[in-house]
Amino acid sequence: MWKEKFIQYLRNEKNYSTHTEISYLTDLTQFQEFIEEELGEFNPAEIDTDLIRIWIAQLIEEGIKPRSVNRKLSALKTFFKYLNKIEAVKGNPAEEIIGPRTSKKLPNFVNHEDMTRVIDDELAYSDDFEGQRNRFIIELFYVTGMRKSELLGLKNSDVDNHAKTLRVTGKRNKQRIIPISDNTIEKLNNYIQIRDREIENKTPFLFVKKSGDQMYPKMIYNIIRKHLDSISTLSKKSPHVLRHSFATEMLNNGAEINAVKELLGHSSLASTEVYTHVTFEELKKVYHNAHPRAKN
Repeated sequence: MWKEKFIQYLRNEKNYSTHTEISYLTDLTQFQEFIEEELGEFNPAEIDTDLIRIWIAQLIEEGIKPRSVNRKLSALKTFFKYLNKIEAVKGNPAEEIIGPRTSKKLPNFVNHEDMTRVIDDELAYSDDFEGQRNRFIIELFYVTGMRKSELLGLKNSDVDNHAKTLRVTGKRNKQRIIPISDNTIEKLNNYIQIRDREIENKTPFLFVKKSGDQMYPKMIYNIIRKHLDSISTLSKKSPHVLRHSFATEMLNNGAEINAVKELLGHSSLASTEVYTHVTFEELKKVYHNAHPRAKN
């Protein structure tokens, strides 16, 4: 039977997971039922692009989410590739069909007022090394938009006091230079002074534990989550939220999108464009709250 042979193909030649195997088999069984209703029998050689389009349209009308529809379409494309491989059919009627667009979730971000309150809350941070380090880490995320891995990888040699820049190593070891303000340089040097005074075991890394060893990802995550906990309206509380907040703040204040792309280290402008949707949502909110006619 085609189902068993197709599963073997997915497992042995495509190295797909068991979860994908089950999902694809479910999708194809649903498609088989549709074809049997339309044609009376399931004969892949008689299936054309129009039939597949009708099925896709039917799924959308039934309220199936775009992500699920696209997975079903992917299952069909893979199935017909398999049938081509074993020479059961010629061509792939699903190949040229483009699935529905999936809507991207708008990223969580913290507005400037809440962010200022989090950073300036004197009672939230101890006066010792750890307290001052944690506070500066939060602020550095917010004013640079760097990733958690990038902050963890920062070394003392990446700081250029004269040029007022940080050299950041991003994905695929691609380096970029991030400018920082006089105020951030001052706070950075203040942190380094406290660190060098209180920590004996030195490493080349900028941010360290009390032992002097490099910090680890979970430690950074816990610090951010603890201090963002005071913002009850925020559903996610992670370092990436601060990266989103940086990008949103930049665009809200008139920064050119290509400049923000370079600062974030995005390889594609499409990755940065999601933040323009955030700023547009903010504009809509301001309009609906402020304009008298918008309240009707």
